[in-house]
Amino acid sequence: VQLQASGGGLVQTGGSLRLSCAASGITFSSLAMGWFRQAPGKERELIVGIGWNGRHTYYEDAVKGRFTISRDNAQNTVWLQMNILKPEDTAIYYCAGRPLSIAPTPEDYIYWGQGTQVTVSS
Repeated sequence: VQLQASGGGLVQTGGSLRLSCAASGITFSSLAMGWFRQAPGKERELIVGIGWNGRHTYYEDAVKGRFTISRDNAQNTVWLQMNILKPEDTAIYYCAGRPLSIAPTPEDYIYWGQGTQVTVSS
């Protein structure tokens, strides 16, 4: 069972990045997927989530209108498109999966990717 996150990097304020999370060894289509982020000295928090069939999504207020989550169950992949990035978006971003429905806390998720660093310079 593996979630492989990629796509992080260094970007200037106002720029964009697209994170990917590819799953293997699991029934991806039965999982709700979330993207969490953890900034230095802060707790890991859920910022976006998508239900198993893509019909339900969640966006934390700070990223609404700037970030978009999407998935393709045929490709076993979930993406996070991040636009209008701000320095406060700087964090390690993790993808995570759990059965069926989105849940708010890290403890609710079973599968985790390794994290990808996003740094937004001012």
